[in-house]
Amino acid sequence: MKPVIGIVPLIDEEKESIWMLPGYMDGITEARGLPIILPMIRDPETIRQMLKIVQGILLTGGHDVDPLMYGENPLPECGAVCKERDAMETELLKQCLEKDIPVLGICRGIQFLNVYLGGTLYQDLPTQHPTEVEHHQKPPYDVPVHRVDIAEDSKLFRILGKKTLSVNSYHHQAVKSLAETLKAMAVSEDGIIEAVEMPGKKFVWALQWHPEFSHKTDENSRVIFHEFVNKCNG
Repeated sequence: MKPVIGIVPLIDEEKESIWMLPGYMDGITEARGLPIILPMIRDPETIRQMLKIVQGILLTGGHDVDPLMYGENPLPECGAVCKERDAMETELLKQCLEKDIPVLGICRGIQFLNVYLGGTLYQDLPTQHPTEVEHHQKPPYDVPVHRVDIAEDSKLFRILGKKTLSVNSYHHQAVKSLAETLKAMAVSEDGIIEAVEMPGKKFVWALQWHPEFSHKTDENSRVIFHEFVNKCNG
């Protein structure tokens, strides 16, 4: 049986709809998982029931995390937030961590995981952390635009066997202060934390780059999806 992976949906508030980029689904499918899009529900009992169906959770990209969640007022450069999604992911992560259900976060996923666990964010990198490194590339999004250095004592190094990795990049927020319960696995050339893990859990990883865009052309992205799905399989 393939492990079922619940994927947090993207939200289009103007169209009053939820939707999904195919790369998230395809990355899971190619790694021999069965992806399903979750409903945007934050009721604890309903989420508890959902987590009896899935063996892993994928936190996708999307809206900025509400700065009020980490004790800051929004800057003018902060993008649109979605309080409904913030509330849903808060309850979802709470229960996943309690039950030790594997979690993979991508882009907003690393940011939300860090905030949920007590860390903070740069609300806008160009304003608060100006740099020559490209963090908000133009299409095509599967092309690497900067390097990350991988910690040799990290699980990411164990599965990739590399000290450096070239990655794509499409974000304007990022981890500022890292939550105490997280460990940095990779850092960009300009000091931005690009990958984290939560020691002591079966699998709680999050990335700032986008394997859902690069998995068709990049073996490293495929390895990450496979590692996640394998951990969901037992």
